[in-house]
Amino acid sequence: MVAEPLIRVKGLVRVFGATRVLDGVDLDVAAGEAVALLGPNGAGKTTLLKIVATLLRPTRGTVTVAGHDCAREAEAVRPLIGVVAHGVQLYEDLTALENLKFWATLAGLPAGADTLGQALADVDLERHAGARVRTFSAGMKRRLALARVGLARPRVLLLDEPFAALDARARKWLEARLESFKAAGGALVMATHSFGRELGAADRLAILAGGRIALDTPRGALAPDDVQRLYVAHTEEAS
Repeated sequence: MVAEPLIRVKGLVRVFGATRVLDGVDLDVAAGEAVALLGPNGAGKTTLLKIVATLLRPTRGTVTVAGHDCAREAEAVRPLIGVVAHGVQLYEDLTALENLKFWATLAGLPAGADTLGQALADVDLERHAGARVRTFSAGMKRRLALARVGLARPRVLLLDEPFAALDARARKWLEARLESFKAAGGALVMATHSFGRELGAADRLAILAGGRIALDTPRGALAPDDVQRLYVAHTEEAS
């Protein structure tokens, strides 16, 4: 018996006023799998992530996470999902440790010193526990956002431009973290504009254009130039 995908998107439609942003999107993501979601600005990538994260309701269609309907069972879905948006949503005037403690307390998660210290150690920020976030680099802020998400031990990660503004060392670190998450049985969707090595963590590429998934293909040995050619061909076809 084939296991049900951790994420299942079926016939998803989302309309804003007179604009149909998503127009029948189908997408499955299995446990242990990462999908890179590519598409031009306005294609609906962030809208799709927000619907999976229960932050928006679909106009039509269904989205489930671990069998739970994201619209009708949002309270069951939310503990299963971790979201790192393009803006990392940290409190700049709080320290790294204070950010984690605040979020853990708000979410009803363990907020003991050992738990929070380990979360910071997991992202190589334990030496900066007492530093205010406004002093952090972009890469450090993204690592702290991942530490915050990791406290809840989600089964699904939704990342919006996860490699933006990261230097080479931070990119390598993030790639390793995403591989570990997949190896533990997590499902991952990352919206990105990148065609480079940042796609190394992806098992599949899904191109969103014209409100639909225009191409869903294994990444395999595709080189960045191959990805770019596929992207141009399918986005132009849908325009």
